[in-house]
Amino acid sequence: MVDAKQRLLSAAVDHVAEHGVGEQSLRQIAAALGTSHRMLIYHFGSKEGLLVEIIKAVEARQREVLADLAHEPGESAGDMGRRFWKRISDPALWPNIRLFFEVYGQALQGRPGTTHLLDDVVHAWLDPVIAVGVAQGLSEEDARVTARLGLAVTRGLLLDLLATGDREAVDAAMERYIVSYEAQLPGRASPLS
Repeated sequence: MVDAKQRLLSAAVDHVAEHGVGEQSLRQIAAALGTSHRMLIYHFGSKEGLLVEIIKAVEARQREVLADLAHEPGESAGDMGRRFWKRISDPALWPNIRLFFEVYGQALQGRPGTTHLLDDVVHAWLDPVIAVGVAQGLSEEDARVTARLGLAVTRGLLLDLLATGDREAVDAAMERYIVSYEAQLPGRASPLS
């Protein structure tokens, strides 16, 4: 059974995906969700707390997508990477991505209510991405380094896409990264040399 907090969080994730947050107050968000600002404060502590929980929920969904993609039999590492990129760079997710970068920046500056985003904003992704790399034939050490690099490249290109809107250039950069990733897999010759 889904509790009240989970229902509110799910509704908030859907609301942000459809409308973004912008300069909406907690009261405005609550009204859009059909609840009161007091209930949001009770469950999330503050507007910032709600936003961090929205980000964590969206990130968890994206990690589930990655896990599902990793179990496609016979698919190349590059094809998996391309499908994941297509999914996470979908314009339908842009309001969530904008929120991510906004709150991430606030957390880095120490804004109250946001800093707990930093607790696992990187580490929550590393283990699942390392597991994919090991399954694709990388050593544990290479998978660990490559996971961090892949996370940085992906987030950087998402930020580039939002800032420039240059889908063609950003997709080309991701394709270059995917090709270079595939080249390091055992038994692959480098197409970049």
